[in-house]
Amino acid sequence: MSKVEEFAELRPLLFSIAYRILGSVGEAEDAVQETWLRFDGSATRPTSAKAFLSAAVTRISIDVLRSARVRREEYVGPWFPEPLLSDPYEDPARAVELADSVSMAALLLLERLSPLERAVFVLREVFAFGFDEIAVAVGRSEAACRQLLVRARRHMEAGRPRFAADRQERRELATRFFDALKDGDVGGLRELLAADVRMVGDGGGKAPQLAKAVVGAENVARVLGTVFPWLIRIDVSCEPHEINGQPGAIFRDRDGKVLHVLVLDVLDGQVQTVRAVINPDKIGHLGPVADAWAVDREVKRVRRQPN
Repeated sequence: MSKVEEFAELRPLLFSIAYRILGSVGEAEDAVQETWLRFDGSATRPTSAKAFLSAAVTRISIDVLRSARVRREEYVGPWFPEPLLSDPYEDPARAVELADSVSMAALLLLERLSPLERAVFVLREVFAFGFDEIAVAVGRSEAACRQLLVRARRHMEAGRPRFAADRQERRELATRFFDALKDGDVGGLRELLAADVRMVGDGGGKAPQLAKAVVGAENVARVLGTVFPWLIRIDVSCEPHEINGQPGAIFRDRDGKVLHVLVLDVLDGQVQTVRAVINPDKIGHLGPVADAWAVDREVKRVRRQPN
């Protein structure tokens, strides 16, 4: 098998590792590309391409995350991971771990960890790498990696999400949610929301966003049921789609450009969190991006018109 073929076969795994460490589609793709350059430029063929490439992409991702942390500390408003429509890596034996670990709730919990803790946790808990492999990947002893994992687990366990509902149940709830959203059915939305539901937006200061989180079923239902029918009136479309393993939707303007992404955390038959990713820098990988400010102005103009 040629180097190109070996790399192509392992690329889904490499991207999935990098995305979970970085929470960014673009940065993960860059990390995978840099990994290829190192692999292609190596003078000798490694005994195990998987071990070599996994270690390389992990080290690159750790370095990128360290510099990204500084930028995230200065980020305007809440920071969310970039939406991922589908995870390219599949492993039936690890299906539950893979699904849980890619959700936005899990990725936000991973933000609590140091870069080394995050890398060790991802490699061990998500992909079941041995400690000998992890030690090589992060440049620490096996004993140190075990300690890093203990600390990472301690940080993660308190808030670790478990989405127990099956996919069909989540899809049915999401269908009802987005139907009620388009109809402006405040009562219908309220029935689907947990009592302490939170709605939060990530615009990064580059798009209109909520000034603060909206909390409580009544408040969230009223905001959603008021705002979205106006978007529909100016030909914004709602395209239901699984995002980060959870139900969600891509909203597009009348020209088909991506306006924002909405992601739902569903647990115990109710929506626990509604997250809107509006920052144009985070949705560009989904297609051409709409001018959210222009859409906002148009909505305000239409609302001012007499009925």
